[in-house]
Amino acid sequence: MAISDEVLARYRKVAVATVYSAVRELGGYEPCFMRGIKAYTHQESGEDRMAGRAKTLRFIPPRADIKRDTQVGEQSPEYVAMGSCGPGDVAVFDAMGRNEASIGGDVKLIQLKNQDAEGLVTDGSIRDINAVLPYGIKLFAAGNTARVGEPDVWPYEANGVIQCGGVTVKPGDVIVGDDDGVVVVPERVAEEVIDWAEDHEQVEEQIKDLIEKEGVAPGKYYNPKTFSKLSNLTK
Repeated sequence: MAISDEVLARYRKVAVATVYSAVRELGGYEPCFMRGIKAYTHQESGEDRMAGRAKTLRFIPPRADIKRDTQVGEQSPEYVAMGSCGPGDVAVFDAMGRNEASIGGDVKLIQLKNQDAEGLVTDGSIRDINAVLPYGIKLFAAGNTARVGEPDVWPYEANGVIQCGGVTVKPGDVIVGDDDGVVVVPERVAEEVIDWAEDHEQVEEQIKDLIEKEGVAPGKYYNPKTFSKLSNLTK
């Protein structure tokens, strides 16, 4: 069952750093933090964080026979992938870590705006960045460029399992992002992760209050043993 909009709304209220800690705590799902990807749109409040279900696109190096066999026009994999996005969905583009490779610009990416997608994440580059920023979608990329995609990348497959920023992404996974970066939460543990993250942030607020009130070093309360005890008290 797809992750609900209610669960996504909870993710938008929690820092990505906390979500990262939650995924690590569960174990078996690292790497989960995308490397080399930065925010091009910035959060003005906690609820501005990006959180959405992954819709994926895989790029490969261009090759003449593959290009001939790949659908073009409206049925090109890039338009199929973006066309599958809607509110609460994040387009995740695997550009093989080619941070100089263009995955699209203002003309192509207007489809995400028209679909009212939540955001776009890529380990490639966005073309025409100043024209794309006003589209109102949350943007995370490895760079921006004036170049076109070829000869670096060719859109090949929509909505399969991909990598992005060194992290495996399955369609339906939760993609969360803020100014600290982007984390992938596997769909099957998404509710468990957000439960842990919410509890963790509540306890951290309690610890910060104690530190400020007592004027003590954070180490008095902020260490694994005392943190665990305080966390148990909130449950």
